[in-house]
Amino acid sequence: MTTVFSSAAEVLAAAGTDLGATDWIELTQERINKFADATDDHQWIHVDPVRAKNGPFGACVAHGYLTLSLANLFLPQLIEIRNMKMGVNYGCEKVRFPAPVKAGKRIRGRGEIVAVDKAGEGVQATIRITIDIEGEAKPGCVVDTISRYYF
Repeated sequence: MTTVFSSAAEVLAAAGTDLGATDWIELTQERINKFADATDDHQWIHVDPVRAKNGPFGACVAHGYLTLSLANLFLPQLIEIRNMKMGVNYGCEKVRFPAPVKAGKRIRGRGEIVAVDKAGEGVQATIRITIDIEGEAKPGCVVDTISRYYF
C-alpha cells in the first residue's frame, strides 16, 4: 500500500516512517540483456547463461546498476506526494550491493523515510530503498534516495 502525504508539514513529520513493501517483480534475463544493450556492458556474467552457469554465481546476474535503477520503479509504489508543485530526484547517499540478483529471481522494494529536512522553499526526504531478493537472506541493493518536494 502506498503511503500518501498531502503537505510539507506531513512530510516533515514523517522521519522514521516504515513505508512497507511493494509487490514482487521478476528480474528477467530479457531485462538484463536490454540493460546491457543500453549501457554497452555485455560482460558474460550478465548476458551469457552458458558461461555464467559455470561462473562464480552459478547463473547470470543483474548488473548492480540495473538493480539500483529499479529503486525508481519502487519509490512511487511506496510513497505518493499530493498537492505539490514539483518534485525532483536530488540524488543518492549510500549505495550498497550486498548480494547478486540472479536472472529469474523475484525482487521487491521496501522503504523507510530515514530523514526529512527543510530545503529552501522545499522539503528534502531521504528514503532508504532496500531491494529484497525472494528467498535470500541479503538484499540485492540498499540505497538512500534523496527527493525534494515543493508545495
